[in-house]
Amino acid sequence: MISVTSVQLDAWLAMLAFPLARVLGLFAIVPVFGSAAVPRRVRLVLGLVITFALIPGLPTVPTISPGSWTGILIIAQQMLLGILMGLTLRIVFSTVDVAGEMIGLQMGLSFALFYDPQSTGQTPVLAELLGLMTTLIFLAMNGHLLTLSVLAESFKLLPIGISPLPSTGYAAIVSWAAVMFSTGVLLALPVVSALLIANIAMGVLARVAPQLNLFAVGFPVTIFSGFAVLTISLPYVGTAMERLFDQGFLALRNIIRVTGG
Repeated sequence: MISVTSVQLDAWLAMLAFPLARVLGLFAIVPVFGSAAVPRRVRLVLGLVITFALIPGLPTVPTISPGSWTGILIIAQQMLLGILMGLTLRIVFSTVDVAGEMIGLQMGLSFALFYDPQSTGQTPVLAELLGLMTTLIFLAMNGHLLTLSVLAESFKLLPIGISPLPSTGYAAIVSWAAVMFSTGVLLALPVVSALLIANIAMGVLARVAPQLNLFAVGFPVTIFSGFAVLTISLPYVGTAMERLFDQGFLALRNIIRVTGG
């Protein structure tokens, strides 16, 4: 007769619950996996499958009962770590959102809003379009597979333990978040510069011909100019986003290393 002690049962539950908390924390916010279009049941099943695949290669997991106070703290810590990892990659997509909002504002398309299920709010149409393009680029460069690779590497660089996370990891994420604004401005700079020139030309034209209805002519000109420059710059957006994703994965690995000491 096979007998299972409570110590063995706690060890088995800990081996499953602790890494599962980190995986589900990552899937809650990371791009593609954490999309609101993906049902929660699918994310849960996918998290269980990936956790079972990672268990044989995990370092030694503390044999602490997940139902104890210490076990609950470890689960919360692992979930927080997964959320921070997903937030690092989410910043890359937020960069494109910032660029899309700036371009839409300059083109006069900020009035056209679209419900974004990802952010559960109103998003400019142009920002939504650039966001979909970014998702396609992310999948084309196997970003989802790289995310799982970094997740597996995080268990080696930052093993599951009872020690609290150092503050250096949070500082690294804050410094990486500054990239969202600077890179977003750089992505929107060509279109914004062209629209600035178009607005200056329309201002000069309004002074030369005061009888011209600037509101009737200005909006079509700015929209056409914006889409023309955006169409010309689209072939170069893929290269820029690929470099940005590379920087995002490097920042993610650096944050894990800094957090793990």
